[in-house]
Amino acid sequence: MSLLQHLFKTSHPVIGVVHLLPLPTSPRWGGNLEQVIAQAEQAATALAAGGVHGILVENFYDAPFAKDQVDAAVVSAMTVVVQRIKTLVSLPIGINVLRNDGCSALAIAACVGAQFIRVNILCGAMVTDQGLIEGNAYRLLRYRRELGAQDIKIFADVLVKHAQPLGPISLEAAILDTVERGLADAIIVSGEATGKPPLLEDLKLARQVAPQVPLLIGSGATAENIGTLIQHADGVIVASSLKRLARSGGTLTGHAELFPLIDPIRVREFVEALQQAVGEGPPASTYLATPTSSCS
Repeated sequence: MSLLQHLFKTSHPVIGVVHLLPLPTSPRWGGNLEQVIAQAEQAATALAAGGVHGILVENFYDAPFAKDQVDAAVVSAMTVVVQRIKTLVSLPIGINVLRNDGCSALAIAACVGAQFIRVNILCGAMVTDQGLIEGNAYRLLRYRRELGAQDIKIFADVLVKHAQPLGPISLEAAILDTVERGLADAIIVSGEATGKPPLLEDLKLARQVAPQVPLLIGSGATAENIGTLIQHADGVIVASSLKRLARSGGTLTGHAELFPLIDPIRVREFVEALQQAVGEGPPASTYLATPTSSCS
């Protein structure tokens, strides 16, 4: 059984993203964790009702991001939020601690029983708006073993969006480094920025270079283009196009413009577009969890 089939019960999963409202210590932190939890619960249940196969939780609205280790309050808050989400949905859950705190993501995942993490820069060095970020596969893979969390899979970006490599490196070399030397369990190929899809040529190359690991689309997927993109990938991580305003932020004042909600109708349209493209029917699993008071 393939990794994706094992985790998501499908060979072409749609992983919907829960963008958390600003967390404690963030410049836009609103001072009310219950509000953060409420919006996260809305997003998670909307994604589940729309038919996604997995959920990725990330501190998207904490910009500007720490380039490596986040504040302990962020880790604490994300742990609480994910635990609450798990009481509502029975989908596999992943953690992404931006900008590149893979160890904190792994720690949260181990504590709450999540199944995977996303790491923006696992190998190499990238110039970003946070400055120079160096991958630390050495520490992350050893930390996973220390935690006894080998079942938590590492989904790693290759030449991630909003970043440029410090020195010349081809996509092929970056993929091989990430898979063969960084030991990523799956790779993610994105466009140049949030909301920008990857080039078809990049997806084709990634599939050719590393056919043994799952390949995920990491940005810019919409109901209109997923039928084309998914022909060259195994799954997709999607966020912006599922929101009511179909954008990741805004310049207007007001909560709805800055932090738009997930629209379950858009989710369903997206999932159906992908399923039609790959010839799959709707998922048969139950989306909503039976409430429980026990911890994972």
